[in-house]
This record gives sequence, structure tokens and C-alpha cells, in this order.
Amino acid sequence: MHLGVSFRHLQVFVAVTRAGTVSAASQNLSLSQSATSQSLADLEKHLGVPLFERLGKRLQLNELGRRLLPKAEQLLYDLDTFVESAREPDGELQGMLTVAASATIGTYLLPGLAGRFSERHPAVDLQIRLRNTGEVIADLLRLEADLGLIEGQCRDPKLKSEVWRHDEMVVVCNPAHSLASQGRLADSDIPTEPWILREPGSGSRAVFEAAVRPLVERIRVRMELSQHEAIKQAVRTGFGLGCLPRLSVAGELGRGELVALETDLPLTRTFSLVWHPERYRSPLWQAFKVFLQEDDQTLAKQKATQSTANQVRSL
Repeated sequence: MHLGVSFRHLQVFVAVTRAGTVSAASQNLSLSQSATSQSLADLEKHLGVPLFERLGKRLQLNELGRRLLPKAEQLLYDLDTFVESAREPDGELQGMLTVAASATIGTYLLPGLAGRFSERHPAVDLQIRLRNTGEVIADLLRLEADLGLIEGQCRDPKLKSEVWRHDEMVVVCNPAHSLASQGRLADSDIPTEPWILREPGSGSRAVFEAAVRPLVERIRVRMELSQHEAIKQAVRTGFGLGCLPRLSVAGELGRGELVALETDLPLTRTFSLVWHPERYRSPLWQAFKVFLQEDDQTLAKQKATQSTANQVRSL
């Protein structure tokens, strides 16, 4: 038995990993900075090896630290479960789960999903981080998030992913725009019209650039904005065309504030669940992932039912 390593050592190790600095970790643990630093030093002394690369004040896990992190998280989770089992004999799900989500998902889908999950499991603390797709990937690689939800697919070989659901993007314009009366965007219009787009690194921007790839160097990007709401406002005021998730413009299209243009561009995409295989996947993690998958299956059934009803009405 390695009695020199305590659960306090593991708490400090995990907290420093998540916070990135001893100072921030000490605040999260309600410990003094000196006590946190000493605990981390004691852990590395007991193990006989360093767990971090020191980059100024920031600490970044080395290869060994990355391998040990999920084991430390599992030990701490098991301890919490052991203690809580005495308080909650029914085995209710509890604990904290950090979910990093790209803008479309985090703004238009995740709040409702998180709310329903929390209603089922009130002892769970869901921490939601709103990022662009590139930042979600970075959070996962740094082991700073348990689960990522991104637009498109993950190409990083260090991460695991699976398709969650499908999404559609749409080209929109101001109702007074000359193309609004035509209701269609021709290929010849793509390089001549000014565009209001998401920033590079976002999933929406990647889908747009892939769709217009032969013309991407000729696109007139008038503005790059990091929020869908800002893009919608710019398009409404006539600054240019936008390419946005249909989820984000459903209200504006219904109220006639924006017009959707038909196009031959391939603007369908996938949403993906992404995670780091070295991060501990707790029962809470697994339950939330199953919940997301079940929600997608329910949505697919609803769409199929609606499609059948529409076909019947058209007969």
C-alpha cells in the first residue's frame, strides 16, 4: 500500500490540472497557495517523478500526468460515491460534469437539454462552456472538459468522436435585398455579394468554406463576427448575406425579418460528440451521453412522423 499518497494529493493534482495554475487551484479548493503548492510537490516526491511541465506560472501535464489523470479522477469519484451512498441509498446520480459546446449547440440546443437532464437528476452540476469548435477541441486536448459537442466532425486522432445529429445551414438576406424577391442564390452571385460570416475556427465558417471551396478565394467577406445574433443583426441592416444554422434563424424567418435563399450549395452538416479517451468517464458522463443520444432518436421519430403526416395531407 502506498500510504504516502492521500486523497488530498489527488484532489490537488486534479484541481491544478483543471485550473492550469496553483493560484487558481488553491482558490477552487479553498486552500492557501502555499499549501496547494506543497501538496503538489509532496505528490511528485512520493511518486518520484514530475507530473507537469512548468511553463512560467502555468502548469501543463506531461505524458505521465496525462496517463494518471483519469485514474486520479476515478479514485476521487469512487470516494465521493462511497460517501454519498451512505447519504443517498437509492444511488441517485450526482457530481459535476463539464461540457464544452460550440456556438450553435450551446446557444440553441444545449440549454434545453441541460435543463431537462437536471430536472431528472437534481443533484447533478452541469458546467457549460460556450466555445467555437476549435476551442472545444483545445479544451478536450488539455483535459479541461469531460465532453465536447461540436459542429462537424473531429479530425484530431487523439480524441474519440461519434455523430450525434444532423443540421442544416441556410443563406439569408435582408427582405429588401434584390435577391429576396428571386428567392434564390445563383452560383454567379456567390463571389459578387458581400458576406457576414463567423470567425475562422468556427464550425459554421468551416461548412461555408467547404461548400464554396472553388470560389473561397474570391469571397467578399465584409465582416467576421463571433456570435450568430450579431450576424443576424448585420444582415437585417443590409450589410450583406449571411450563412447561418437554420436553428438560429427560425424565428426571424417566421416573422419575415430575414429571407432564406435557395441554393445548390451543400450546407448540411453533422453535430458530433467528442471526448478524450484518457479522461475518466464516470457513470454521470455515461448517463448524459445516453440522454443526448436518446433525445436525438426522439427528434428523428418526430421528424419522420411529421413527414408522413405532410405526405398524407398532400394526397
